[in-house]
Amino acid sequence: IMFFLAVLFTATGLMAQSHYKVDPAHTSVNFKVKHMGITFVSGKFEKFDGGIIGNLNKLEEARVFFNIETTSVNTSVSMRDDHLRSADFFEVEKFPTASYEITKVSPAAEGDYNTVLDGNLTVKGITKPTQFKANVAINEGEVRIATEPKDISRDEFGIKFQIPAANGLIKDEINIQMLMKAI
Repeated sequence: IMFFLAVLFTATGLMAQSHYKVDPAHTSVNFKVKHMGITFVSGKFEKFDGGIIGNLNKLEEARVFFNIETTSVNTSVSMRDDHLRSADFFEVEKFPTASYEITKVSPAAEGDYNTVLDGNLTVKGITKPTQFKANVAINEGEVRIATEPKDISRDEFGIKFQIPAANGLIKDEINIQMLMKAI
C-alpha cells in the first residue's frame, strides 16, 4: 500500500508540473505604430518560443513565459525591417530576444476580457512591469491566451529613434498584441 501511495503521489506531482509548449501554428505577436500621424505600419515577429510549466487548473501558480527573436521582425518591407533590426530600434546583435513572463494571473472584474495578466516585459535588456487584459481559455490539455491590443511606450525600452518633425513622424506608442496557444 505504501508503494502504491508513493507512486500515486509522484504521478500526481508530475502531472501538476506539466510542460506545455507554444504552438507556432496558432501563435502570433503583432504590432502597429502610427506613422506620419495618419497611417499605421503593421508588423509581426515570426520566430518565438515559450510555454507553461505547471498545472493548467492552477494557472495562477504556473510559470508562463514567451520569448521573441527580435531578428524575426517582419513589416513586409525589407529595408524597414533591416532598419528595425539596427541599433536605432531593436539592436538585435546585442539584444536578440525580447520576452514576457507572467508573474500574476487574476480574474478580470469587468469588461470584454476574462483575465488580467501581470508580468515583466523585457525589450533591449530593459524590464518593465506590464499588465495585459486577456481572454484565457483552458480546454483538454491546451491553453489559449489572447491579449488585448495594448500601447507600450518604446521610449521606456530605449527605442528612441525619431525623424525630426513637429510631433515626430513615428509615434512613441507601439500597439502590441499576443495570441498564444500552448499544448
